[in-house]
Amino acid sequence: MAKKRRNNGTDRKGRGNVKNVRCSNCARCVSKDKAINRYLVRNIVDNASQRDINDASVYDSYELPKLYLKIYYCVSCAIHSHIVRVRNKQERKNREPPRRPGWGQRDRQRDKRPGQAGQSGGGAAK
Repeated sequence: MAKKRRNNGTDRKGRGNVKNVRCSNCARCVSKDKAINRYLVRNIVDNASQRDINDASVYDSYELPKLYLKIYYCVSCAIHSHIVRVRNKQERKNREPPRRPGWGQRDRQRDKRPGQAGQSGGGAAK
């Protein structure tokens, strides 16, 4: 039978079995190595309430603590909520991480500055 994925859809190498975790969305029991996990960092309170708390606070520079959550998704919930995408056979072999939106903007802005055009190494020979 044809093999769909190089790792058979799990991350367990050399281990017999792995503990299960619950999907954060639907509470399905899914093995920890198969689950899609994301790390969520969020403010405990929203911006309007945060402004009110800072105004009423005695301390000048008090930082409100953040909420740190590790969220596990089963494969079907991760696909349904667009956390991961279905990829075709050729793209499944690509193992490098996808480009993050917003990363590398400083590099693009640096390249667009006036007077800096010939310094990237692609200019005329000296």
